[in-house]
Amino acid sequence: MNTLHQDYRYLVKFLVVSAGSLFIGTVQGVLQVIHPIRVWLDSIGSPYGGPGHMIDPLAHAHINTIGGLVIFLMAGIYYLLPLFGGKPLYSRRLAEHTFWWTTLGIAGFYTTLIIFGTWEGELILAQRTAEAAQVHRIYGITISLVSTVMGMGFWIFFANIFMTLRQWRKLP
Repeated sequence: MNTLHQDYRYLVKFLVVSAGSLFIGTVQGVLQVIHPIRVWLDSIGSPYGGPGHMIDPLAHAHINTIGGLVIFLMAGIYYLLPLFGGKPLYSRRLAEHTFWWTTLGIAGFYTTLIIFGTWEGELILAQRTAEAAQVHRIYGITISLVSTVMGMGFWIFFANIFMTLRQWRKLP
């Protein structure tokens, strides 16, 4: 195998997560338009508010946009930047951190939205609003944590790109 391609094999996992996220997003998209599921989602506030909003559009949009597109774009930028610039990426280790922090954050964010949207929705339909309010407090903490993890992945990515460009200016 060509050395250039071996140097970039670490990016394959980005592409696998991207494709997997798009698959999950398309399956969810199909499921949420099936009549009984659509009626249930609408009854709990989708797409405008309430716990249904967590499932459609938030979870659906995030798994497609962040999991599918942004992860793909990160891989593309990590691949193309050294090729176009003719100089190496600042840190392969930071690229690995980008992948793991962002991917874990995406998975946690998506799962949190689906679980808490369903849980709160069922409590609201059962007219157990006090319990739903308690669940929502846990949701706030949980979504904050997984958002922070995902955000770390983004900031590590931006730092790696910035440091790459900065390093290139210093090289002869």
